Amino acid sequence: MGQLPRALYDPLVKETIARLATMIPAGEYVGWLAAPSADPATIVAGAGVQLRQALPHALAADGHKTLARGRQGIVLNVFTEKAWREKGAARQLMEAVLAWAKENGLDTLVLHAAPDGRHLYEALGFVQTNEMRYEGVLSKD
Repeated sequence: MGQLPRALYDPLVKETIARLATMIPAGEYVGWLAAPSADPATIVAGAGVQLRQALPHALAADGHKTLARGRQGIVLNVFTEKAWREKGAARQLMEAVLAWAKENGLDTLVLHAAPDGRHLYEALGFVQTNEMRYEGVLSKD
C-alpha cells in the first residue's frame, strides 16, 4: 500500500513466494484471481485470505452477541491493475472472498484498507474497529 521502499521489494517477493509455497498446500492461504473472459491468461486483479487462529472471544454481529471460536481470516493482497480499476473486478473478488469465508465457517474477517478501497469495503459491510498497531521495533532484523 505504498509503504515499501524499493530496496525491499525483491526480498518481499522472494520471502512471500517461499511462505506461500507452504501456506497454500497447508490451507493457510487462499487466493483469487480475476481475468477478462476474452483473455483468461491476463490477470487484472487478485485477492487473498490468510487464515489464523485467534482465542475465543465475544463477538457482536448482525445485532446479536455470540462467541467467536477463533477462526479468523485476514484479507491481503487485494489489487487491481490501473487500467481495470472502477470496473467491478475488486468487488467481484471481495464478494467471492465473503462467500468463501461464510462457507468455511470463519468467525471474523479483517483487513487493512487503503484509502482508495475503503468505500468498497464499507459498501460490502466492513466497519472500522478499535484496532491499534504498535509502531515500535519488535524484530532484530
